Amino acid sequence: MVINNVNLDKLRQKIEAVKANPDAAKMTNRIEGAWSIDPNEPQFSASVGFEGGKLTLESEHPTALGGKGTRPGAMTYCLFGFAACYATTYAICAAAEGVELDSLRVTAESDMDLTTSLGLGEKPIVQGVRINLQVKSKADDSALKRVERLAMERCPAIYCITNRIPLSTSWQREQ
Repeated sequence: MVINNVNLDKLRQKIEAVKANPDAAKMTNRIEGAWSIDPNEPQFSASVGFEGGKLTLESEHPTALGGKGTRPGAMTYCLFGFAACYATTYAICAAAEGVELDSLRVTAESDMDLTTSLGLGEKPIVQGVRINLQVKSKADDSALKRVERLAMERCPAIYCITNRIPLSTSWQREQ
């Protein structure tokens, strides 16, 4: 059964698999990218694999930050990820709750202060993130608010921006 473009049968199979084996809930996402020193190429590109294949994403800083402004910047991709993840989670939660959506649109914005990034002081770089959903549904407001609460609790992107996550970085000299 498909509701809101969500295959509930596959979702339920995954839920049952995780109930039977909690390790089935674990996954690793990976991106391999490279900074280009060639001024005729985008500054950064990464090969992104997914279940159905692979594609290359390209990123470029805006001109004021030393780029050519010919591709989305890294923070634009972050916002895309937040927006896509939250909308996906909302649609999945709605489907699981039997709430049918007629349409779902999302707007994501972030406010930034580049003082720290430019080495001119220490201020929080990202001042805030706003995600707004525009939901059209025959469901009543209480059902839509319940779905919103579930999406806020379950969305990996929301978790990333509301919780401290362990980070490790490393480098090695290339031969």
